[in-house]
Amino acid sequence: MRFIDRTILPSDITPQAVFENRRSLIKAAAAGSFGMALAPWFSREALAANPEKLNVQLNATYSAADETTPYKYATTYNNFYEFGTDKADPAANAHTLQTKPWSISIEGLVKKPVTLDIDALLKLAPMEERIYRMRCVEGWSMVIPWDGFSLSKLISKVEPLGSAKFVEFISLADRKQMPGVKSNIIDWPYREGLRMDEAMNPLTLLTFGMYGETLPKQNGAPVRIVVPWKYGFKSAKSIVKIRFTEEMPKTSWSQFDAREYGFYSNVNPQVDHPRWSQATERRIGDSKGVFAPKIKTQMFNGYADQVASMYAGMDLKKYY
Repeated sequence: MRFIDRTILPSDITPQAVFENRRSLIKAAAAGSFGMALAPWFSREALAANPEKLNVQLNATYSAADETTPYKYATTYNNFYEFGTDKADPAANAHTLQTKPWSISIEGLVKKPVTLDIDALLKLAPMEERIYRMRCVEGWSMVIPWDGFSLSKLISKVEPLGSAKFVEFISLADRKQMPGVKSNIIDWPYREGLRMDEAMNPLTLLTFGMYGETLPKQNGAPVRIVVPWKYGFKSAKSIVKIRFTEEMPKTSWSQFDAREYGFYSNVNPQVDHPRWSQATERRIGDSKGVFAPKIKTQMFNGYADQVASMYAGMDLKKYY
């Protein structure tokens, strides 16, 4: 049976409206007799599973000037299908994820294949904060302060061979820790990939935290990538393997439906999803709530100056 995301709604019933309605109902309950029981669930510590502070410096060169999304939205409204298909499922279910010990295997077409634990990864380069726009293919967006360093720092350490043209990212898929893996939505584990020049672009962030703290489990702990000029699903979470290949890797959503989810998946307001427009977006967490007007989506999510040259001469309607 074809899976249809329940958050894809008619234009007059937006994902933001659904979220705001759910939030208002919960807040109303919290104000009543259930308030004492629900209040701890909304604490920052509960949502983030007791994150640790990170020593980060803001990199203004790569940071957007947009107003950042409140932490509570970024940690309770997101897609992480390993923990369920509803936007609230990751925050509710990801507490089962064990992030220590954790290691990443770097393999394939490299001179120096290696397996690194999370502590070794954290020491590879100074940590930076990058305030990035995040655009979901579903038509909503956020602005999130991510913490990490350019993926190119790691790639340079393992010395890819000249034959390496692509980088594949493979996420953890553990049925014991991740209830969503028991479903057949996609062929697990989750796989994503980038062309080598995309992976080496300084904007591509190997990410260990957000808002100055370690990544919450529901946001891809303990390590993920963030590729801000592409739709959000390109940014693989809870990575356990990075593989360098000569051929373009088969990615999870393009295998699910190549017509709807191409390999490149650059944010492009001129190329609609087969089932909805990509010309505008709803900014989650806007102070105006359901009354906030949609905003125009920018080409490459506003990062054209840094990334457009990689696609010079390409037909971006064909290579979507």
